[in-house]
Amino acid sequence: MRKAKIERATSETRVSVEINLDGSGRYDCDTGVGFFDHMLEQLARHSLIDMTVRAEGDLHIDDHHTVEDTGIALGQALVAALGDKRGIRRYGACLLPMDDSLVRAALDLSARPWLMMNMDLPSARIGTFDTELVREFFQALSTHGGITLHIDMLHGINSHHIVEAAFKAVARALREAVEPDPRKADDIPSTKGML
Repeated sequence: MRKAKIERATSETRVSVEINLDGSGRYDCDTGVGFFDHMLEQLARHSLIDMTVRAEGDLHIDDHHTVEDTGIALGQALVAALGDKRGIRRYGACLLPMDDSLVRAALDLSARPWLMMNMDLPSARIGTFDTELVREFFQALSTHGGITLHIDMLHGINSHHIVEAAFKAVARALREAVEPDPRKADDIPSTKGML
């Protein structure tokens, strides 16, 4: 079973992430940051990865440590659940429209982390959520998940729509990348013989 549980405790946060790559998109997310929970739910639902997330952080300071450390733990959980990556498709991409926004995500589960993110959000906040933390989350996910990740906003007016489209696009790309490849079920998807 492609499952993993990661617990991360620092002087700033305590985070627990549990995932099942072969799930149905069930989610139970509670980080204390409402909008971020909503985005994690989109990530789970549209990737079909079952996800349970619990985080307690220094929210009296701001949401930064909680969001970043959740990204770290989720990336580590993906690495653990994927194992040697035998039989996966490895690559995934999605062009996702959401009302006024259109976001493209493409990723490679390469073990070579890289984030290229082109999103100019019109507002600094969505409710009380600092939109700078979107990049922080994806940077942490990419770095600790060993993911080459490209996210591009092609159109967008409303910050909520743009960010939600980005999470959904990454989710759909991730779903494609972690899926078993029926034509290469026993192979590592690399000419190197490892990822």
